[in-house]
Amino acid sequence: MTATRPRPQLQNTLITPLRQPYTLLELVATTAAMASPPGHPRVISWQAVFLLAALCCCCRGREASPSSKVPAVIVFGDSTVDTGNNNAIGTMLKSNFPPYGRDMAGAKATGRFCNGRLPPDFISEDLGLPPLVPAYLDPAYGIQDFARGVCFASAGTGLDNATAGVLSVIPLWKEVEYFKEYQRRLRRYVGKAKARRIVSDALYIVSIGTNDFLENYFLFVTGRCAQYTVAEFEDFLVAQAEWFLAEIHRLGRARRVTFAGLSPIGCLPLERTLNMLRGGCVEEYNQVARDYNVKVQDMLRRLTAARPGLKVSYVNVYQNMLDLINNPATLGLENVEEGCCATGKFEMSYLCNDIPKTCEDPGKYFFWDSFHPTEKVNKFFAKKTLDLCYQELL
Repeated sequence: MTATRPRPQLQNTLITPLRQPYTLLELVATTAAMASPPGHPRVISWQAVFLLAALCCCCRGREASPSSKVPAVIVFGDSTVDTGNNNAIGTMLKSNFPPYGRDMAGAKATGRFCNGRLPPDFISEDLGLPPLVPAYLDPAYGIQDFARGVCFASAGTGLDNATAGVLSVIPLWKEVEYFKEYQRRLRRYVGKAKARRIVSDALYIVSIGTNDFLENYFLFVTGRCAQYTVAEFEDFLVAQAEWFLAEIHRLGRARRVTFAGLSPIGCLPLERTLNMLRGGCVEEYNQVARDYNVKVQDMLRRLTAARPGLKVSYVNVYQNMLDLINNPATLGLENVEEGCCATGKFEMSYLCNDIPKTCEDPGKYFFWDSFHPTEKVNKFFAKKTLDLCYQELL
C-alpha cells in the first residue's frame, strides 16, 4: 500500500465566519499577514498588496461585465438592423456586393446596408458578445453562434405584412416564426433550462416602421392609402407593434426590449431628391413620424403596465438624427443631405455602385446610400441606445 501523506497543518491562523463585504484593504492585509511564516512578524509586502489588488480589480471587472447579465442580443426589424438575411431569399433588395461592406474586415459585403457595421453589432460588442450579430439565414453560422446573438430582421419589411410583399422580403410574422424555430434549436443545443434563461435574459433590439410609410402607404402600391387615413394607418401599425411585442414576451419571456421610433423620414436623401421642387426635407412626412412616435410611446406605457415583467425602452431616433443633421460638426460630418454611394441622391441596393464613383471618406457623411446611415453614424446611434439600456434595462 502507498503510504498516506500527512495533510499540511495550518498554523497561527484563526478561521472565523466570513463577513461580507470585505474592503479591498482588509482583504489584502489579512491575506498577506496570514502568508507570513510562523514565528515571524506579519509584515505586508508591497508585492502582496500589488498582486492582490490586481486580482481583486480583475474579479470586480468580471462581476460587472454586462455580458454576464446579457447572454445574447436578439434582433428584429428591417434594413436598419438586417445583418444579411436578405442574401438568402428571392428579393431584389440586397446589399451583398461592393461597395457595401467596404469598411468591414476584408472589405466583405455581408448584406448589411452600410459601408460597415450596424447598431446591433456595436451593441453586441459593447456587451462583451461577438462584434457581429449573425443573420439567422446565413449558412455560415450555426446554433452555437446564435446562442450568443441572432438577427431575424429583413430589409424592406414592415409592421404591415403588405409592406413585405412590395419587395418580396420576410414579413414580421415570419420573423416571429423563425424566433420560435430558433428556440427549439436552442433547447436541443443547451437544454431547456439554459435556453429559457438565454431568451429571457437577452437584450432584444427592434427597429421597424419606415418602410410601412415610404414603400407602402405613400407609394400607393398596396391600397392602404385608400383603406386608411394617415392617422388610421398609424393606429393600425401601432396595434401591429403591440401584438408583436406581446408575442415575443409570450413566446420567450422577453423582458428587456429596445423599440426604435421613426426617424425624420422626410430628411432621407431619397425623399429630399423627390422633393427637389420645394427643396429640403419633406415636412409632411416628418410630421407623420412625430405623430406615429407619440402613439408608439403611449402604447409602450400601456403594454408594460399590463405586463410587469416586460420592460421596453423607447429609442428616440427622431431626435438623435435631427440633432446630428442640425449639428453635424459634433460628429465631424460635412454632408447630411446626400449619401456617400454614387450620386448620393437616389441610389440604394443594386444602384449603389462605383459608377459614378463612391465618396472617398464615408466618415464625413451621415448617409451611406439614399436611405441608410454610414457606419460612423450607426456607432453613434448604438451608443445612444446603449446609454438608454444602461439607464433603464441593464
